[in-house]
Amino acid sequence: MYLGVDEAGKGPALGPMVAAAVLADPASLPADVDDSKRVAPARREALAAALRDDPAVAVGVARVEPAEIDRPDTDMNTLTVRGQARAVRAALADRPPEVAGPVRVVADAGDTSEARFAERLARFVAEGGEADSAAGADRVPSVDVTAAHGADEDDPVVGAASVVAKVERDAAMAEIDAAYPAYDDLGSGYPSDPATRAFLAAYVGDNGTLPDCARASWATCEDALAAAEQSALDEF
Repeated sequence: MYLGVDEAGKGPALGPMVAAAVLADPASLPADVDDSKRVAPARREALAAALRDDPAVAVGVARVEPAEIDRPDTDMNTLTVRGQARAVRAALADRPPEVAGPVRVVADAGDTSEARFAERLARFVAEGGEADSAAGADRVPSVDVTAAHGADEDDPVVGAASVVAKVERDAAMAEIDAAYPAYDDLGSGYPSDPATRAFLAAYVGDNGTLPDCARASWATCEDALAAAEQSALDEF
C-alpha cells in the first residue's frame, strides 16, 4: 500500500486547480483505473465514488483557488507542490490505523526536475507547506517521495488520484457555471475553449471587470479586459 498524488486544472483560465491523493493497495484497484484523460467521464465519476466508499482506501483533496494562483509572490510549480502536499496530508489524516510511517508517496511531477519536485513535496508535507494552515506535522507520518513525469499513466495509484482530481475539478466547474445563470456556458475553463472565451468577453463587457472565478493573471483574462477597454474607446 502506498500513496499516489496528482492534480487537475493547472492550465485553465477559470476555476481552481484541484490536487488529489489516494492511499491504496494497487492490487485492490479496479483494472481500468488510468490517467483521467484516458477514462470516460461517467466511468471517472463511478471510479471516484468507489474509491471514496472503500474503507481500505484513503482519499485527500485540496483546492488551489484563483486568488491564491494570482498571488504575485508565487508560481505554478510552487502552487502544484503546495496543492499536492495538502492533498497528501489530508489522505494521511484519514489513513487506516495499520498504516504507519514512513509512507511511500508517488507523485506526478509538476516540475521539469523530478528530483526537485520530490524533494519539495516531501518538505511541504512534513512542514505543512509555506503559509499552509494544515494540521500539525506531529499528526503526519514521515514520507518517502518519488516523482515522475507521466506517473498518472504509468502508476495505477497515481492514476486513481488523477481520476479523483479530475472529478473534483469538473464538479467545481459545474458549481461555478451554476453561479452565473445569466450566461449560457462557461465551457471547460481552458483558454483554447471558445465557450470560455465567449463567457469572459460577455462578462467583462457587461460588468467591466473579471468574474471572481477567473485567474486574473492569465493572459486570456488580461486579453478579455484589454478587448473590453478597446471596445469602450472605440465607442467614443
